[in-house]
Formats: sequence, structure tokens, C-alpha cells
Amino acid sequence: MNGTRRTILGRTPSSSPLAASQRAAGRGPCTTAAVVAAALVLLTGCGGEDPAGQAAAATPPGVGEVTTAPDGVQEVTVRTQDDYLFTPAAFTVAPGRVRLTVENVAEEMVHNLRFRPDAGPEPIVEEITLLAPGESRTIEFTVAQPGDHPFDCTFHLQVGQTGTMTVSG
Repeated sequence: MNGTRRTILGRTPSSSPLAASQRAAGRGPCTTAAVVAAALVLLTGCGGEDPAGQAAAATPPGVGEVTTAPDGVQEVTVRTQDDYLFTPAAFTVAPGRVRLTVENVAEEMVHNLRFRPDAGPEPIVEEITLLAPGESRTIEFTVAQPGDHPFDCTFHLQVGQTGTMTVSG
């Protein structure tokens, strides 16, 4: 630079208001950078909780458990809420009659449940077409062939709200 100093808006870098305030506080640019870096490390560490662990802990007893009713029908309850997930996302039943209840515990979102046509070993045409927040609906159907029956909330399929019912063999 041949003995000349660069100026920014008529000031040399060391005479800027920011530099003056840092000098007054006893901090230089390296100290300020270290403080900012430490703050970023602390902030990114605060959000490291396991969402899957939270969902598992929030599942109430009985949800997702397959039981047999006095009439011999297998019963299972699945929940959905404002998070684009079915809880549980997978469950297993034996061949036979199934009574599936879906509870929408969402505060704002409507959902549905439809088994994917032509995706399982046999068609399941029963579906829940609309489930408003706070509503619960039950469908009943028979499965005979072992395999996976994928199901979706067709309103939220693009964000991955899917699940699978497996029929054991």
C-alpha cells in the first residue's frame, strides 16, 4: 500500500465505530469472533434431542397394541396429530378379522386413512375418508394373505404420512 491507509466511508478500519466500541470494551476482533463461535456451538447443542424418542415416550398405553375383542376380532388403534405421522407407523396382525380405529388428536389438521390400492397381497377397500381434529373412526375388514399392506393419509402423502399393516404368516 506504499504508506497509505485504506479508508472506508472516510474512516480507516481502526477508527470505525465498531472498532472503537470493541477497544473501549477491551475486545479486539479475535475476542469477538471467539465469543460468537462459542455462542453458536452452545445454540446448536440445544436442539439435539431425538424426535423419535419423544414420539415413543408420548405414545399412550394401548395405542398400536393389537388385542382380541370378546367377539374374536383383532383390534388396534392408530393415532395421528399435527405432525404428519401415524403412531405407530407399523403394526402386525394375524390373518382374520381386523377392527382398526384411527384417532385424530390433532388440534388443527384433518386426516384420512386409505390402504394403497394394488400395493398389498390383497385389496382392502375399507377406508376412513375424513377425520377432523378430535374425531375417531373405526373400520372393519378381513385379511387372509400374509404380507405388507401400506396405508397413507392421502392429504399428506407428499410429506410422508404413511404406515404399514403387516399380516403375519
